[in-house]
Amino acid sequence: MIKNAQVDRKPKVLILTGSANDLPKLEEAFSFLEEMGVEYVKDISSAHRNPEKTITYAKSAKEEGIEVIIAAAGLAANLPGVIAAHTTIPVIGIPLATGPLSGLDALLSIVQMPKGTPVATVGIDGAKNAAILACQILAIKYEEIGEKLKKYKETLKGDPKK
Repeated sequence: MIKNAQVDRKPKVLILTGSANDLPKLEEAFSFLEEMGVEYVKDISSAHRNPEKTITYAKSAKEEGIEVIIAAAGLAANLPGVIAAHTTIPVIGIPLATGPLSGLDALLSIVQMPKGTPVATVGIDGAKNAAILACQILAIKYEEIGEKLKKYKETLKGDPKK
């Protein structure tokens, strides 16, 4: 199911969003994962418009080698929860600032998941933090990612806007 001609190795992170319009908001995540040398695959999969595709991604991700899923969504923001309901892989939700509530609705939707279906959630439009959190999860298993994260965090001391 997961296809990405840009990487030779299997991706560790799957990044999904419900709309092509949301991809520019995820650029910081893509850039950070590339900086850390973490392979990822990205796609558009709407929990509302194509729920079968979304569920297939969630159910097949583990056997495809995915270890963390990042799901970005605005408005009702069902995408992260639908994915989390169908996998045991950690899911990180990014609420996106769309619609009249500027992402507050998405934030509340993602953090209010029912018991048994947790979704780690970053701040509104927090794509970079989602990528950092994904790397922290991966660093438990991959020492080289942990070393790169340590170096990155050292740079924050001089420039907190990074």
